[in-house]
Amino acid sequence: MMNYENILREHNLKATNQRVGILSIMEQKGHISIEDLYSKIKLDFPSISLATLYKNMHAMLKNELLTEIKVENSKTHFEIASNNHAHLYCEKCRELVDLDIEFKKLNNEILKDSGFLLNKTNLTFSGICIACQGV
Repeated sequence: MMNYENILREHNLKATNQRVGILSIMEQKGHISIEDLYSKIKLDFPSISLATLYKNMHAMLKNELLTEIKVENSKTHFEIASNNHAHLYCEKCRELVDLDIEFKKLNNEILKDSGFLLNKTNLTFSGICIACQGV
């Protein structure tokens, strides 16, 4: 379990109860849409407004504590920022999972081929997961 108060302070953010609650839910879920997060956070903080949730999410995104995951034809999801990784998105069940990729190797190949040096990546592969393939 993460120490949310320390993580928030390390990202120059005040460690409020609502922010700790948001991070706790996000750690449990891994990837979550703002709508799903709102329905979960309301259970612990019934008076929280959607606007307040958006403000907190924006502050945590700005301070690089959270990462935004955009998937074509799907709701935007968020996750707690971690090591560089890609995502696999199932177009049928809409499951979103992490995929470890050797970004250092990929970065070296891109640098060699194009001279372009990557600073950040946001890579999502779409397809059909094994469960939805019926295999």
